Amino acid sequence: MQTNSWYHIHTALYHTCFPLSSSVIWDYDASNLPHKNRQDKGPPGRGAFKRIVQLSPTLKTKPDVSSFGVDFTDHMLTIEWSSTEGWKAPLIKPFGNLSLHPACSSLHYAIQVFEGLKVYRGDDNKLRLFRPMLNMNRMASSAKKACLPAFDQPEFLECIRRLVEIDQDWVPHSYNASLYIRPTFISTEQSLGVKKPCRALLYVIMCLAGTYFNTNAASLWADPKYIRAWKGGTGDCKMGGNYGCSLFALDEAVDNGCQQVLWLYGDDHQITEAGTMNVFLFWINEDGEEELATPPLDGIILPGVTRQSILDLTRNWGEFKVSERYLTMSQLCSALKQQRVKEMFGSGTACMICPIRHIAYNGQVRNLSNIYKEEI
Repeated sequence: MQTNSWYHIHTALYHTCFPLSSSVIWDYDASNLPHKNRQDKGPPGRGAFKRIVQLSPTLKTKPDVSSFGVDFTDHMLTIEWSSTEGWKAPLIKPFGNLSLHPACSSLHYAIQVFEGLKVYRGDDNKLRLFRPMLNMNRMASSAKKACLPAFDQPEFLECIRRLVEIDQDWVPHSYNASLYIRPTFISTEQSLGVKKPCRALLYVIMCLAGTYFNTNAASLWADPKYIRAWKGGTGDCKMGGNYGCSLFALDEAVDNGCQQVLWLYGDDHQITEAGTMNVFLFWINEDGEEELATPPLDGIILPGVTRQSILDLTRNWGEFKVSERYLTMSQLCSALKQQRVKEMFGSGTACMICPIRHIAYNGQVRNLSNIYKEEI
């Protein structure tokens, strides 16, 4: 694989995302819709479930440049659920604030899960979602652990597609930018009791997504006194609580001159994740083999969509060994000392591929920037 492999994989992900079970958005012109409430049964040949569409009478001015997660589109999707009435009709409406009861259990006990996926505009001007059913499957798995109700994944995806169609003008005409979709599932139980919710809200908002990090490579701070997840917990779920509890360690990482935390686990300091990213190591392993390795899905690793796509792509290439295996800081430090590390990078929906510049660990800085030379 040519240097730099992280860039090679990043480019391959973008250009090959379309055959990888991605979904082409239906041909659609939002300007033809009347600006009033209407019943929507979906495109021909699709599901016959009804959606209510309320188009915004005024549209926002779209910024030329946007930071990640700041500028939101004109519309949002909400779907209410209760144990007595089941799922209500999906509602696409103008973007706005939610109204929640002060005792809402998602606010008190973090009964909440979310997802993140992107819409890209291709060279043919068609819009494509990147492997969205993987997100739907993961959200359903996360919701089950949060004791939130099951939902029809294909129908929910149809609702998301419809929302994207309406706000399609927000999808950037750029290789370096996209439209980020944030499906969110929260308990709306109006009680301070710690119990399985009888009411819930599934909603979707969308925002512009440019470059996630301000630099081309990430610096990581590794301290074994903090762990992101543990076996038997919810580290393999996309729950809000997993992210909120990481901020204290992140703040300490920033105080130590690093951008993100390299999360370690166990007495042998297993490498698990980097910030909110899955981790990959491209190296010459202990047996002298060229190998791309990433930690296995053992319950503490989030099953990332980008992670799975990298594994699928590189295994299809057949150029080197591709493994899901445990990696420790001892192995990494030894490989760095022996100059067996070719590259190390993180992957995720927000950042796609992010090379790792250096790692602060045990009072020393392990520098990887010389691997990338002037290309980083």
